Amino acid sequence: MNHFAHLVLARPTVESTVGNLLGDFARGVDIEALTPAVRAGLDNHRAVDRFTDTHPLVSAMKEAFSPARRRFAGIALDIYFDHLLIRYWDRFDARDPDEVIGEFYRRMLDGQALMPAANMRSTTRRMVETDWFGSYRHVDSVAQAIDRVAARIRFEHSFDNAIEDLRRNHEQIRDGFFEFFPALRRHIADLALE
Repeated sequence: MNHFAHLVLARPTVESTVGNLLGDFARGVDIEALTPAVRAGLDNHRAVDRFTDTHPLVSAMKEAFSPARRRFAGIALDIYFDHLLIRYWDRFDARDPDEVIGEFYRRMLDGQALMPAANMRSTTRRMVETDWFGSYRHVDSVAQAIDRVAARIRFEHSFDNAIEDLRRNHEQIRDGFFEFFPALRRHIADLALE
């Protein structure tokens, strides 16, 4: 799961927002120095990732990628899952998606002082300023996001243009996500880490 989905699965608080985003910025962070609520959010983030990374539906989706890109299929799927969640929002939630996104952005900005890493603070501010979540409605924005990740990989790879695999297998991935996300939501609710 990527940032938007993590926040959908978080508690509606600033501390939970920070903790659930922190999972992608935690390298080098003193976990023991976090407040209990932020730490619980981080634990929630990690539980989401564990469930996602080991789920048979997600494994089947990864197999749909070309062999050259399969190593990075999980990264591409995480970003694409945000697209699917926003694109088909009414299947998962009755709230107005723009209001939800706006609330997430407010919590991200309100939580800046709780964010232990400078790159987390700058990235989350950029996410708000460029309406990162809103842009995920459009598959071209997803393609750009995936290619930005590919450009940061420091060794030779074939991850560029992974959107081709996603487009080619859209129905399979979409239908798998429709089944997977409610199962993930139930799993996180049952764990009740926050």
